[in-house]
Amino acid sequence: MKILIADDHELFRDGLRLALEQMEQGVQIVEAGDYPQAIDAAKSVTDLSLVLLDLNMPGMSWNDGLQVLRATLNPAVPIIILSATDDRRHVLQAVNLGAAGFIPKTSSSRVMLSALKLVLSGGVYLPPALLEQAVEEASAEPQPLANGTNALTPRQREVLTLLGQGKSNKEIARVLDLAEGTVKLHVTAILKALGVNNRTRAVVAAAQMGLTGPIS
Repeated sequence: MKILIADDHELFRDGLRLALEQMEQGVQIVEAGDYPQAIDAAKSVTDLSLVLLDLNMPGMSWNDGLQVLRATLNPAVPIIILSATDDRRHVLQAVNLGAAGFIPKTSSSRVMLSALKLVLSGGVYLPPALLEQAVEEASAEPQPLANGTNALTPRQREVLTLLGQGKSNKEIARVLDLAEGTVKLHVTAILKALGVNNRTRAVVAAAQMGLTGPIS
């Protein structure tokens, strides 16, 4: 497994590399200290499994850098924001631009590694505080996303609730006793109904609609 760490602080990259090497034997780490290096790595390194990206790096603005990186990578390669930023609005913007999740740098190594395993299995990780803010923002300024729930079947609402918990398709299939292929079809229909283009945005939408609790 190959993982790209893009962060302009060498000391943080060193610590993260050690943590990732503990997560899985034989993991290969590629490092970049700015956006141009990260984009070059995305172009030249084959078979990347994951990108861990600090938003604030030299070379480009974070939103331009993220968009170029997302367009350069294979669409199946998730980009996880790993940042010390406290600006949750920027994180939500990053999700809209194609990030597959957000892990605060203040997270413990245990939480960080659990979150990475979740993402690598096809799930989504967003910290509870971020989802709470999404709910608050939706309450203050209702989002058109909620209108899409009218087109969802009861089963799709169950799938969306589990998406809101960050679960992968395999985990959803196990909880609902469905074939994984059936779950994929439901997820595709949910994204279309909500007008979003990735699972992470669907997780935010689920939080905005209060669909992050347990299945009844």
